[in-house]
Amino acid sequence: MPQLAFIRHGQSEWNLQNRFTGWVDVDLTEQGVAQAKKAGALLKAEGFAPQLAFVSVLKRAIKTLNLTLEDLDRLWIPVEKSWRLNERHYGALAGLNKDETRAKHGEDQVLIWRRSFDTPPPPLAEDHEFHPLNDPRYAGIDRSLLPATESLKTTLARVEPYWDEAIRPQLVAGKDIAVAAHGNSLRALVKLLFNVSDDDIMGIEIPTGNPLLIDLDPDTLTPVSARYLDADRAQPLPGIPGA
Repeated sequence: MPQLAFIRHGQSEWNLQNRFTGWVDVDLTEQGVAQAKKAGALLKAEGFAPQLAFVSVLKRAIKTLNLTLEDLDRLWIPVEKSWRLNERHYGALAGLNKDETRAKHGEDQVLIWRRSFDTPPPPLAEDHEFHPLNDPRYAGIDRSLLPATESLKTTLARVEPYWDEAIRPQLVAGKDIAVAAHGNSLRALVKLLFNVSDDDIMGIEIPTGNPLLIDLDPDTLTPVSARYLDADRAQPLPGIPGA
């Protein structure tokens, strides 16, 4: 039975500062490093031994994966990095303090930007320092694919092909896999894997540094069970078996 572990990066510097982050490449805090190490310890206690890992191109996820794999003594396994696993792009909200943004635009508007399925925040100008067009790590990507802002719907649209073409075939081949990514890119994967509705997916919150370990039926790749390994920080997963 193949196993799949979703690991949201540990606490980042901008998580701590209550700022919208998205594609901005911020580092882990000390607490985030500790969370990543604990993720590895929790997975090790379950006997999880991934043969392959996938991660975004943002350092908070990459460092989380490396720390997790180090604890598992699996730093040697192949790792594939992809921008398609990046966090949702928060557009013109990137870098802004969430409380100050609520005070300026109103609680209801910010809630729509953050939690609606298909309403993105205002876009970034192409010459803005946080626009991916100005980041060398995306230089080889078709510029029409690089977002100036995203909703969860458009995040899902870029994650789904990567799931279908890169991750799912490895699970079909029977491999155990770790995916280290972000709150919204992992939310998109949860939506795909568990067939969660557009309304219900917005209520699913994935904790930082708390592995979600999923057992999959080897024939259909449907989830048999799913559980957060740090039970004290687990979040509800509506409609997901074993959660």
